[in-house]
Amino acid sequence: MRILVVGAGAIGGYFGGRLLDAGHDVTFLVRSRRAVELASTGLVIRSRFGDTTVSNPPTTVAENLRQVFDLVLASCKAYDLEGAIASFAPAVGPDTVILPLLNGMRHLEILDAHFGAGQVLGGQCLISVTLNQRHEIVHLNETHNLSFGERDGARSARVETIASVLSSGNFEARLSEAILQEMWEKWVFIATNAGITCLMRAAVGDIVAAGAADLAIGLLEECAAIAAQQGFPPSSRFMQLNRTVFATAGSRLTASMLRDIERGAPN
Repeated sequence: MRILVVGAGAIGGYFGGRLLDAGHDVTFLVRSRRAVELASTGLVIRSRFGDTTVSNPPTTVAENLRQVFDLVLASCKAYDLEGAIASFAPAVGPDTVILPLLNGMRHLEILDAHFGAGQVLGGQCLISVTLNQRHEIVHLNETHNLSFGERDGARSARVETIASVLSSGNFEARLSEAILQEMWEKWVFIATNAGITCLMRAAVGDIVAAGAADLAIGLLEECAAIAAQQGFPPSSRFMQLNRTVFATAGSRLTASMLRDIERGAPN
């Protein structure tokens, strides 16, 4: 299976790098500066699950993209999606499958409009990664999970094939029969976490210490109501767990969006 990973930043670089290290046919679609950098330093991953350096990983830039790929792994930021679509569109043939790992839900509508819903899977990942000053990929938490599936829950031949490939990488890959439910639950968590920590410019534990845990819980409930209105009410287990998460004293939990704000990055 020929895999095109759109971007070699934190998310794309981590999962694409793990797949490449496992011997799969992976190419990174990157900007010219990143291509030069990867040719010089390699793709470096620092993780509690094992460090790795892939020397001179295969890369291409948009203007040189000619071949069609079997799987496109899209890991860009939401604000870069339209530009990313324009760059990887030449790699999408009639049988190409697009697996997006973006946060949120709206990207599905955008990808559907460009390529048709039949070519776009649902997907999400649970991992905290960033690029350090040397542009190495640094894994920050205890999970490196990726789940994906057909949006109607079917176990098609194509997702079974993708599952067999992804499961051989050094990360947890799971074929889901309820991927939209998982994506909406992740949206509820992210919207709550980003909303409260960016608004307060503080970690969850600091918000709790200031006596404002009720604001975080209220935001969680509001986000859950939005998901329910869309037909995907979060499970009671999910809600119980996250009521605890957003009321935990001493928690250093923040959103990546807050880190972007603090370093002046787009968000």
